[in-house]
Amino acid sequence: MIRTMRSKWIIAILAIAAALPSSAQTQLSLKDCIAYGIKNNGNVKIAQYKESIAVQQGREALAGYLPQVAGSGALDDNIKLQSTVLPGALFGGEDRRVALGTKYSTNVSAQADQVIFDQALLVGIKANKPNLANAELNSQKTKENIIFNVTDAYYQVFVTQAQIDLLKDNLEKTQQILGTLQLQLDNGVIKKVDFDRTQVSLNNIKSQLTLAESNLILSQNQLKFAMGMSLAEQLVLTDNPLEQPFKLVEPEKFDASNLTDFKIQNINMELQSLEKERIKAGYLPKLSVYGRYGLQSLGQSLGESWGNWFSFGAIGVKLSIPIFDSFRRDAQYKQADLNLLTQNEQLKLNVQNYELQNNNATTQLQKAKLNLGNDEANVTLAKEVYDVTTLQYKEGTVTLSDLLNAETSYKEAQSNYINSMLSYYQAKLGLEQSQGSLNNFYTALP
Repeated sequence: MIRTMRSKWIIAILAIAAALPSSAQTQLSLKDCIAYGIKNNGNVKIAQYKESIAVQQGREALAGYLPQVAGSGALDDNIKLQSTVLPGALFGGEDRRVALGTKYSTNVSAQADQVIFDQALLVGIKANKPNLANAELNSQKTKENIIFNVTDAYYQVFVTQAQIDLLKDNLEKTQQILGTLQLQLDNGVIKKVDFDRTQVSLNNIKSQLTLAESNLILSQNQLKFAMGMSLAEQLVLTDNPLEQPFKLVEPEKFDASNLTDFKIQNINMELQSLEKERIKAGYLPKLSVYGRYGLQSLGQSLGESWGNWFSFGAIGVKLSIPIFDSFRRDAQYKQADLNLLTQNEQLKLNVQNYELQNNNATTQLQKAKLNLGNDEANVTLAKEVYDVTTLQYKEGTVTLSDLLNAETSYKEAQSNYINSMLSYYQAKLGLEQSQGSLNNFYTALP
């Protein structure tokens, strides 16, 4: 009776354990994977930090035009006082050599400075807006990179899984053929070399399957890395792009100004122009006002130097006029001008490169679309040949070699079609990247 009750408890516990998930699984679509990456990828956090840095740089530039207050203090032990000579005419006698001051002197003071005019500082403040825009554009570029990398890895996972399914199907068919050949070999109908040839084919499929299963793990890990997900987390992908109807896209008119890289380069040129302006502003005078207030104490002993205080203060205007710096600023200005010319030429080269990339992406998409149609038709044809050859082999009208050749052709046609699908998806993704429309691609995902 006790043993029966114990058995029932064991069965109940096992049933509950089986009902619980062995590990947490995250089910995500392509759009979910991209959203996860945009939120969790480390590069996004770095870009956000850089945006915050740009904000603080703006505060730093503005602070240069706001009041600056500094305090100072000093305690001097005049171990040997400086001497001076008093003219004898003052006393109706000879000149006298005297030491002025006390052994100890203490003073504390504070000074406030306020810039009235400094064109270089004004230009620095003017650069705050493009500098912040540059950081935001770099964040946008980081987001586009994540969209591209996650999508590419996502496609690769499903293509690798399709290859595994194909290899498993081929493995099952080859095992069936091998079973038939074993019976024929036992009855002396075929030669052993025919059986061995099929066995070699079976072993090759097993090796290919092992490699494909390893590649699937690598593809999944690459996807998790692109998403910023822990490799230990179980990820289940919900929407297989290979099972969805193909949407053949036509390339739009290319416009380099849509590219984030193009915008970043223009912002950098604007910042370089402001750098020229800032250097040139160094030729202008600088005007500021200040106010100073302090306390001083003198004494022959340390105690007296802390108890005999008297105050002093001053206000004033400072005007700084640059006169000659041995052409240092002129060299800086010419360097900034040459850097701007270099960036301008680089932008022209990059625009040509962007046009080349877009043209190549368009060509690759058109080629991938053509190959996809051809390979799809070839799969249908190869399957018909394989089915007919299989029937003929059962009827004894064709040889084993004909059957194996038909099977090999069918496998190759299927593999080529799968690879063509991957090439088409990658070409379409590359076209989105070359046109600067990756964000639109992501937004349009279901």
